[in-house]
Amino acid sequence: MARVLRVARSSSSLFSFGSRSYSAEASHVSSPPPPFLGARRDVTKERNVQWVFLGCPGVGKGTYASRLSSLLGVPHIATGDLVRDALASSGPLSRQLSEIVNQGKLVSDEIIVNLLSKRLEAGEAKGESGFILDGFPRTMRQAEILGDVTDIDLVVNLKLPEEVLVDKCLGRRTCNQCGKGFNIAHINLKGENGKPGISMDPLLPPPQCMSKLITRADDTEEVVKARLRIYNETSQPLEEYYRIKGKLMEFDLPGGIPESWPRLLEALRLDDYEEKQSAAA
Repeated sequence: MARVLRVARSSSSLFSFGSRSYSAEASHVSSPPPPFLGARRDVTKERNVQWVFLGCPGVGKGTYASRLSSLLGVPHIATGDLVRDALASSGPLSRQLSEIVNQGKLVSDEIIVNLLSKRLEAGEAKGESGFILDGFPRTMRQAEILGDVTDIDLVVNLKLPEEVLVDKCLGRRTCNQCGKGFNIAHINLKGENGKPGISMDPLLPPPQCMSKLITRADDTEEVVKARLRIYNETSQPLEEYYRIKGKLMEFDLPGGIPESWPRLLEALRLDDYEEKQSAAA
């Protein structure tokens, strides 16, 4: 892993570090964004971002990391996908992972680092540069390993209320034929105590997938709440680690993709870049 990630250290990153202060225009940025997000840049020449997406299970890390990956032209590497691919294989690792996941426990650092190392080696062989990591690091040990071998430019921490996260996880469905993911949950959380409400429409499948939907074995209320509890216990030191380094941006999702995506781009100073990309298409 160290050999592969050291290659990324020499890559240019989207945002350079600096002393310029930043005043958040996006009301859903709940902590002061890192100072290097102070100005928009011409990312057509500097695309090798090295970002990390944090957030509780079900918050939508994969959705937004994938969209940014496509927008910026860098690989989206989700450790959850790496684990699911390993689960689908045969052998001792698959059986070990199956037991861990079904009990709602977190996969060990050793297993995650091994899977990520193999993925980065494969990407390097294909000429990939830069990355958006989704689901890694999850522990201080993982963060220290990552920090020893490469520079992380930005850590985006996506946030949603716990009751919304539980509903989202319980509503997840996958078509066992085409493999696409959907969500049947209709979320309408009323605002209270000065906090805004959150509304999310379901992401329903097309008619041909409706009868083929399956639920993940670990998406039960008991397991989901256990995963959230474990995540919250382990994430606080990790968030503080990146906050002290001035690299953490906490972003409260205001709703579903239609509401959240434009706000996230604004917070990342990428809203004008998407417009340029659309115009050039």
